[in-house]
Amino acid sequence: MRAEPGLWSGRLALGWLIAGEWRFHPARFLVTAVAIAVGVALGFAVHLVNGSALASFDSAVRGVNGAADLSVKATSRLGFDERLYPRVALASGVGDASPVVQLEARIGAARMTLLGLDILRAAAVTPTLIGVRPRGTDADGGAVFDEASVFLSRAALERSGAKVGAMVTIAANGRAGPFRIAGTLPGAAEGSAVAVMDIAAAQWRFDRIGRLDRIDVKVADRAAAEAALAKVLPGDAVISTAQAQSQQGDALSRAYRVNLDMLALVALLTGGFLVYSAQSLSVVRRQRAFALLRTLGMPRGGVVTAVVAEGVAIGVIGSGIGLAAGYGLAWGAVHWLGGDLGAGYFRGAGAGLVSQPLAALGFFAVGLLAAVAGSAVPARLAARAAPAAALKNAGDVIDPRQRVAWWPAAALLAAGSVVSLLPPVAHLPLFGFAGMALLLAGGIAGVPWFARALLAPLARATIRTVPRQLAIRHLYGAPGEAATALCGIVASTALMIAMATMVTSFRGAVDDWLGQVLSGDLYMRTNAGASFDPATRARLAATPGVAGMAFGRQLALTITPDRPPIALVARPQSAGEDRQFVLIARADVLPTGITPIWVSEPAQRLYRWNPGDVIRLPIGGGTRFAVAGVWRDYARQGGAVLIDDADYQRLTGDSGRDEASATLLPGSDAAAVMQRLRARVPPELRSQVDITQPAILRRFALTLFDRSFAVTYLLEAIAILVGLAGVAATMSAQTLAREREFGMLRHLGLTRGQLSAMLATEGAIVGLTGALAGIGLGLVLAQVLIHVINPQSFNWTMDTRVPVGTLLAVAAALTGAAAVTAVLAGRRATSRGAVQSVREDW
Repeated sequence: MRAEPGLWSGRLALGWLIAGEWRFHPARFLVTAVAIAVGVALGFAVHLVNGSALASFDSAVRGVNGAADLSVKATSRLGFDERLYPRVALASGVGDASPVVQLEARIGAARMTLLGLDILRAAAVTPTLIGVRPRGTDADGGAVFDEASVFLSRAALERSGAKVGAMVTIAANGRAGPFRIAGTLPGAAEGSAVAVMDIAAAQWRFDRIGRLDRIDVKVADRAAAEAALAKVLPGDAVISTAQAQSQQGDALSRAYRVNLDMLALVALLTGGFLVYSAQSLSVVRRQRAFALLRTLGMPRGGVVTAVVAEGVAIGVIGSGIGLAAGYGLAWGAVHWLGGDLGAGYFRGAGAGLVSQPLAALGFFAVGLLAAVAGSAVPARLAARAAPAAALKNAGDVIDPRQRVAWWPAAALLAAGSVVSLLPPVAHLPLFGFAGMALLLAGGIAGVPWFARALLAPLARATIRTVPRQLAIRHLYGAPGEAATALCGIVASTALMIAMATMVTSFRGAVDDWLGQVLSGDLYMRTNAGASFDPATRARLAATPGVAGMAFGRQLALTITPDRPPIALVARPQSAGEDRQFVLIARADVLPTGITPIWVSEPAQRLYRWNPGDVIRLPIGGGTRFAVAGVWRDYARQGGAVLIDDADYQRLTGDSGRDEASATLLPGSDAAAVMQRLRARVPPELRSQVDITQPAILRRFALTLFDRSFAVTYLLEAIAILVGLAGVAATMSAQTLAREREFGMLRHLGLTRGQLSAMLATEGAIVGLTGALAGIGLGLVLAQVLIHVINPQSFNWTMDTRVPVGTLLAVAAALTGAAAVTAVLAGRRATSRGAVQSVREDW
């Protein structure tokens, strides 16, 4: 009961103690606040950008799909037979149904979605997709039924640069034709590029006779409708709801978003360790002041309150700055990298920042918690110190002869290893990140033991140089001080090394894979739904200078409505020996009479399709296939299936091909052959065909990779800067606190030069020790990132590649920064005379 009055009565002394510390050591508080701000800013920015991108993507999907209660969708862009429409319209529980043709289209270079609608049915089911003429709603329907008229959304008009009433050429499904823009689509979502025309005209003009891509449904009884439709749907169609479409968009980038959020939180955890390091040093430096206050009647709670209050101030300032910086980072990321942060998940969906106040409060609270947690442990240690002993001793309170316990660190490391091996939760590596946190904590807990083990041989060795001997004796004789200084350094270094190793391994694996799969001399690919028919393929294969060509087909195939579609790849196969597909597993025996396919590594992990399994795919009426092998693929995170083109054409009847690889005759000029190939493409297709060389594709792929990891590179750079700043702040604080020690050494005959040499040696040893511990811990964390988090998040595997150059550069930078900072701070600490430095001992 007396503690509270004592705490209240001592508020002025506490305020003086806190304010004085901030006034005389502002750099320490600034560095710790910045460390918290960095973690909050990165986490909030990533969350804000991805939340905004998902909202924009969802809006764009709803803009294309209208406001239908549910839809029957084709599993691929091949569509389904239009004779399904009357069966859907007459199904139990269905109120009305609207048939739709949906195609990827272009007006010039502007990409958009072209919809062919039955205006009478769409008016009842998806009225937001009805076009409006400049003078009002097209009540007579003349323009809507005109086969040469089209209605464009605002985004489509802006992208194409066209105006209402203008004539434009629309290319889709390998066909192109002139159309007049008859009006706009005011009901389309903002940012959604959509064009709408009459369904009969779309089928006729773009070679879709007898095929539909979806049927929008307005239900009278949802449960009855879903049950009835499930009975009438063929194998190449699925039921899709707004919720399933939202889940599909979320699943598309969820792992990427969660990984960035978690890495940002790990950065915030590193900031918490820096706060702990700085506050511990501050407590050691002020232990005499705390002891004096305790002697004058201040309760233990007062000491705890003073240190925790500093942590609260650091957390409030750092979190506030972090939120503001995070919003700025999010704005810059959206404008420079896009709503997917360069990862390519939401191409074509413009993203504007969406306010998320609850997320802001959450990240503010997490930043505040990290700062308070980092201050709580030093606060308790300061409160436990006996006042009488603390008044006599201002140095390290740990006896160097006492053995350092290693088992807490070993227990945390073992727990982290076990936890990280647990299976994912909802396809997310939550236990992997929890294991990383435990491993990081275990590594930090093991720093005192590691430092003692590293310094013990040096302390026993005979060293003739006095400054070096003093430096080693001081570090060995103050193990607690050395360990405290190393905590923040080790945490930030470990995070940076882990990310650098993961990115180096991933980029190296992708680069090697590209070298294996890009085995052709030239590559061709169509866009806007165009394809090479058999006659065109024969002309291209007969081009002078071409030794051979392999044509293929690639299209998206929906397996389940709530997951992103996989890629179906049709290419000529000879027992799966296509050089573009590197097999990593084969089936020993395949059942006879079943069509073989080869699945990518992500498809194997997502759908558990293993070699030898028999599965069904939604093509050819739900045909059964045997998995003949698994191939490595870093291009399609959602998975892919390879099928022989002859089997594909037999099952689907599709004779078109949309990609090709060409092998040239020895001595042929690639540029000349490219011109010949383009000349042999039909004139109406030339604007829809891209021809390139493998080196350009490789460079483009690696550029996309670097864009995808732009935020990771930013995290890595910030970790380096925070680590160096932590080294500077820690060494400065420790050096300035030893002014009386330097005065005593000056009395014993040491010169300022010898003191500088001693401090440089101490700084170099501390920096090198921190670098070695951080590098070792970072390499361990990298194994979790590479072999646990990456496979569970993105469903592909790779080997570890150690960035030796980066490791050496980090060790040199930390060692040099610590040595230079210690010397610079030492000059300030020894600037006064020897007598003035020891005046407190008079």
